[in-house]
Amino acid sequence: MNGIILTALTPDDREQFIFDNQEAFNYGALEEFGRRDDHFEEDGEIISRETIEHAIDSGEAYRIMQNGQPVGGVVLRVDGTRGDLDLLFVSPKAHSKGIGYAAWCAVERLHPEVTVWETVTPYFEQRNIHFYVNRCGFHIVEFFNSHHPDPNDPDMGREMDEQFPDGMFRFEKRIPASNPDAAEEEK
Repeated sequence: MNGIILTALTPDDREQFIFDNQEAFNYGALEEFGRRDDHFEEDGEIISRETIEHAIDSGEAYRIMQNGQPVGGVVLRVDGTRGDLDLLFVSPKAHSKGIGYAAWCAVERLHPEVTVWETVTPYFEQRNIHFYVNRCGFHIVEFFNSHHPDPNDPDMGREMDEQFPDGMFRFEKRIPASNPDAAEEEK
């Protein structure tokens, strides 16, 4: 994709990154629900500052850059051959231009050791579901909801009832190991 690269998030860009992330997530919710939305984590925000800061502090945060300008961001965690995509967002002004897909391809190149990627997205984010399944090759493998909370997130049952009562999808993407050590580690 024309000029898309990932650059490590710098401390002086952290505030703007958080703002841009919240703007992108709010856009999706407002597009789906309009102003009547009740899925906000904190005042006026679909994703709270605390959630974004926790993701940044516990993972690798990158700016998605196009021709030297920030157009989105991504936060991931990698542990051996497993990777978690905690956040991926593209500025609403830059949607439908292949930026998210180009950024995802850059993530895979950045971590060729990862053979299983995982992420989640709310049930209502049809744009995200299309992106992960049809563009990036993920598969929906689980549906978290109030009757089936995420076992790795003890607060999720409460959050599900309050914020996403209709649930979240968990996605996985399995990539064939390119080296024999990674394949053995996966077993």
